[in-house]
Order: sequence, then structure tokens, then C-alpha cells
Amino acid sequence: MDNLLQIQNGQAVSRADIPDLDFPLFQQTVLDVTRHSGFVVQFFAYEDEQSTLKLIAVLRSGQMLYVTGCSLADEYPSFTPHCEKFHMFEREIAEQFGVRPTDHPWLKMVRYHENCRGKEDIFGNDYSQDIPGNYPYFTVDGEAIHEVAVGPVHAGIIEPGHFRFQCAGEKVFSLEIQLGYQHRGAEKLLEQAGQPLNRLPVIAESIAGDTAIGHSLCHSQAIEALAGLTVNDGAKIVRTIALELERIANHIGDLGALSGDVAFNPPMAYFGRIRGEFLNLTLTMAGNRFGKGLVRPGGIAFPVLAEHRQILRNKIADETPGIAHVCELLFSAHTVLARFEQTGTVPRHIAEKLGLVGYAGRASGLPYDARITFPTEAYNQVTINNNKKTVGDVFSRASVRREEVKRSLQIIPELLAKEINAEPVAVPASYSLAPDSFVVTINEAWRGEVSHCLLTDKDGSILRYKIKDPSFHNWTGLAMSLRNQGISDFPLCNKSFNLSYCGFDL
Repeated sequence: MDNLLQIQNGQAVSRADIPDLDFPLFQQTVLDVTRHSGFVVQFFAYEDEQSTLKLIAVLRSGQMLYVTGCSLADEYPSFTPHCEKFHMFEREIAEQFGVRPTDHPWLKMVRYHENCRGKEDIFGNDYSQDIPGNYPYFTVDGEAIHEVAVGPVHAGIIEPGHFRFQCAGEKVFSLEIQLGYQHRGAEKLLEQAGQPLNRLPVIAESIAGDTAIGHSLCHSQAIEALAGLTVNDGAKIVRTIALELERIANHIGDLGALSGDVAFNPPMAYFGRIRGEFLNLTLTMAGNRFGKGLVRPGGIAFPVLAEHRQILRNKIADETPGIAHVCELLFSAHTVLARFEQTGTVPRHIAEKLGLVGYAGRASGLPYDARITFPTEAYNQVTINNNKKTVGDVFSRASVRREEVKRSLQIIPELLAKEINAEPVAVPASYSLAPDSFVVTINEAWRGEVSHCLLTDKDGSILRYKIKDPSFHNWTGLAMSLRNQGISDFPLCNKSFNLSYCGFDL
């Protein structure tokens, strides 16, 4: 494919090698891939050194990764009417750069902030007065229709997000989700001129607190590729174990929360305790319960000694039978099955159109798991479970989590049995990035595909840093899961996805 550059996960390439197509050919090339079982990994704009606006597409098809690009004018024909996988990416580009995708069927702001280019806002917002109005919520007309608004301030401790339901009685016709109330400028912080490179990992691991390992791993791999750093096998094993501990802790916590949502309190209490045990194992490895500070470019920042590994072995051996028992209790209870089954269903054809990833995608029958398709670290040394019998409902999403926990509990002892000789890297480290280069990294964090993409300029400074959390793909899937559901099922559907606000609100 002359119009596409085939790349490897975590491979640095020259920016000059990326095809620079005219827009019609770019659009045709990208749509040819995405309309034939291809998916969007990254789709974003940036300004090059000549202030030319460029568009980059990173696509996956089977086990292949491709990148291509083009120059962009102030408007362009939207991709979304031809392929729904682009709809959120195009909205983001419109907001960030003031570029209008003409004929986009759902052109609304993603996050409330002025665009990067100082152009007139295309959504009609007056940023000088800090008035985030003009958000055109979808409405359903009719005397029997009523509207329910939830948030952005919630009764609990979750972050701000607004949920607008259009209902007839208890039945939901449409749910629209508006996020972006705490735009933090994470990407801009990572791009900031003069930013010390040793500060970047601290920002990267704070993108989403419950995915600190997933995001810091993507960041570290990108820096390693651009700086020519090597990671020894022992450090790769430790980083893989840390990512699997993060997966277990979050899945276990959510299974407990799902138990609570259907008023089945014994598993909720037990899973809550178990989540703490696995967070404490991460504490053993990293000095804190969320793994911050452990993964750094070049390896790991703390030694993982023989006594640490023995603590992990013993705790996993102690807790595995209890986890299996409580999972069986949860998934065999008729009252639970009555609430889980055929609730919040996202069928495969919808999941494929939207490009869902992670357990949400696998629960709808999409087999993709980055640990299998694009293995990094020590994942080529272990076998990953493949969930096949799924129908896309709450039960399926919970079942996929259960199976992933079960397999992760087997993966970690397998890795601990290997020789681990990993000296901590120097923090802060001293390195420089390759100039005029491009790299994209992909990892299967606990929610799904996390991807970081970096472009450097002629001096090796970061020209563009693009982050993609799996929630960016999956929030629309949550909205689809409420179609024709009872509104009282929203907490259950919401928790079955458990998407990130801060990972979305970059």
C-alpha cells in the first residue's frame, strides 16, 4: 500500500517517511481501511514548523498498523457519514483547531476550551465571557416525552459529567453524554516548550489515576523508542506484572460495585476487601497503591527484590480460591442474572461501527486485545484468554472481567517464576529525543487500548503529543446501551462500562 506506511508498535520512524497525500486520496485511503474491518487508533491534527495544519491517521487492520497523513484546510468533507468510527475524533479536531468537518452529523464540542489556532470558535461559544452555552442537546418531541438531566455535579465523589435522558415513562429513547468540564490541558503540558523530559512521566501517569501503569507504560515506550533506550528482560517482566495487578484491582473493584448495584451485598463487601489487597501488592512493588513512580523510560525506578516477589506469590495463592468462590456466588445468583442478562446490550454490529475497545468491545464479540495483537513487554511469553461467547449485555461485560481476572491470576505467577534481574534506572534520567521523528505506542490497559503518539521537530523537541484513552471510544457505547432500557438500569449499565472522565478530559 503506497499510500500507507506500515509501522510497528513502539517503532520510531522518520516523519519524512509518513505519506503526505492530497486530501481526496487521504480520505479514500483511510476509509478503504476502516470500512473493511479496520479501526482507528489515532486521528488528530497538528501544526508543523511552517504552521501548516497536518492530519495524521494511525489505523489498525488485523495485526497490522499503518500511518498516513495529509495537509488540512479550514474545512474538509467529514469522514463520519461514511464511517462512524471517526465521529468523536473529528469533533475533537474541530474544537482543538477550529477546522470544520462539513456534513458531520453530530458536530458538537467535546471539551469546553478555546482552540489552539486562535480562530473563531465554530460552536458559537463566547470564551471571553467564559460562557459554555450553545450545546445543542438532542431532543425527542411528543406530549408523553420527558427529559431527565443528571450532573455535572453528582451526589457521590465521581468527576463531573452531564447525562441527558429523553424518556417516555421509564423507557429511555436517547441518552446524550457531555463531558469535559475539567479540561486540564494534559497534552499541552506534555508539549510545553522547555519542559524537562524527566517531568513528563509524572504528567503521563496522572492522565487517569486508575490507569497510572497503562499510561506511564505507553509514555515510557514512546520515549524509549525516540531516545534509543533499551529495557532489560527483568524490567519488562516487572512492568507486565504491574499492568496485570492494575487490571485485577480494577476489575475486582467493579465486580463488587456491580454487586452493590443489584443489592447483593456479600460479594460487594468481599470484592471491596480484595481490591485493597491487590492495591497493596502494587504498593509492595512501587511504594504506592496506584503504581505511580514505578515505570520510567528505560525500565523501572524501584528494585523488585526476591522478598517482594515472594509476597506477591503468597498473596495470589491465598486469594485466588476465594475470588473464584465469590465469582461463582455472584454469577449463579438468579436475582443477579435477572438484572445482568439482556440489560444494556450493545450488539456486535454497533460495537464494530463505533470502534469499541477493551472488555466493552470483547463483550460485544470483538476479539481485539492489544496484548495478543501488538504484544509489548513480556506478553509474548504468556497466553492471554480469548472471550468468545458474549452478547454485549451487562452480564457479558461482567463475565469478560471475571475471565480476565482469572487469567491475570495465572499470568503473574508464571512471570514470577522467571528470572528477574532488573536494576532500577536513574531518575531523573538524561536522554534526548530523535529529531523529525514519529512514534505510536499501544498497550491493553484494564479498560482497553491506550495509545500515545509523539512527533518531534528538527531539534528533537516534542511537536505534538497525542493521548488516546480507551474511554474516548467507549462513552458512545454506554449511550447506545441505554437505548430502550429502563432509566433505573442506568447505574448498572454505567458501572458495567466504568469509563474514565479524566482520561477523556485531556
